[in-house]
Amino acid sequence: MKKITIFSLHLGYGGIERCVANLANLLCNEYQVEIVSTYKLADTPAFEIDEKVKVTYLIEKYKPNREEWKKAVKKVKPIKFLKESYKSIAVLFLRRKKTVKAMKECDSDILISTRVLFNQWLGMYGRKKAYKIGWEHNHHHQDMEYVKGVIHSCNNLDALVLVSDSLRNFYKKKMKEKKLKCRCIFIPNMLEEIPDIPSKLTEKRIISVGRFSKEKGYVDLIEIFKKFHEICPDWHLDLVGDGPEKNKIVDHIYEYQLTDSITVHGYLKKKEINKLLSKSSFYIMTSYTESFGIVLIEAMAYGIPCLSFTSAEGANDLIKNDENGYLIENRDFDAMVEKMQDLATDKKKRVRLGKNAREFSLNYSSDIVKKEWLELLKRKA
Repeated sequence: MKKITIFSLHLGYGGIERCVANLANLLCNEYQVEIVSTYKLADTPAFEIDEKVKVTYLIEKYKPNREEWKKAVKKVKPIKFLKESYKSIAVLFLRRKKTVKAMKECDSDILISTRVLFNQWLGMYGRKKAYKIGWEHNHHHQDMEYVKGVIHSCNNLDALVLVSDSLRNFYKKKMKEKKLKCRCIFIPNMLEEIPDIPSKLTEKRIISVGRFSKEKGYVDLIEIFKKFHEICPDWHLDLVGDGPEKNKIVDHIYEYQLTDSITVHGYLKKKEINKLLSKSSFYIMTSYTESFGIVLIEAMAYGIPCLSFTSAEGANDLIKNDENGYLIENRDFDAMVEKMQDLATDKKKRVRLGKNAREFSLNYSSDIVKKEWLELLKRKA
């Protein structure tokens, strides 16, 4: 049985980390799978990992201190700033030393990197005979410096996996211009499960799931829901997640006197999120950027129509206007409210869009995604 090693920064909460756990679970019956995690952020991984998968942590005592460093800068605390800066440099040095050493010593047949920086190290220090694969989860957002970094990191890789077809085509063209041999492959993120029973779309509930950070646009969502609430006061919004903007979001909810109409659930386990999805009638995404949007596919699996701004690039590959949801251009709040009202007042439309959404979600089943990964892993350059 051939061996696969996946190099991950950590196994805490996050979209990439969830994908790492899913991929390891997906492949562990056909391959000997190991996850090498640079940092150990908690006693156990945030997402369930099959017992057949070996998990190795490189740094257990120290953790990234970006947030502590930012606080020291913001509050103008010179001594704290110096301490956190020194710690940050030490941690980064240790990260490179430990990760490079692990890559040099790894005897796996297939090596998978999950970060641009790891791509570069893998190409430089990974075993020459190994099949080296980069896995790019982020959208470039027209940041050409970031694009250059991705391309440069693939100099010595055999393949680069992209999570959308538009990204695959974009990087394939760039690779060709640079005359790189690295193949660009589109393999979407997968649904962990497809529910047997979809939502009935009868309850007056809207849902949004994600990290409470600025790029996810949740403060904007509160503004939008305030306008929607004035038209449809009997609808309820469920927010699921946690993050640095949580207090700001809650403050806005209190300011607009929407505490009876918006519930901030915090972080929930998958089973609890599924219960909310099964009672929801449409999903709304207000992200400024989004690479793929697996939460949209998960909502669609429940037969739930989805709305998103086009600024969430990944949503543009998933939502088809008036087929399985709506895409709103130019972050137009009023246009979003109009489509929300449209769905709230027309159950037949919700059912039609929801049926199409569920059918579309089947393209992301674990069986289909697993087949694509297995085909890639058997095609050594």
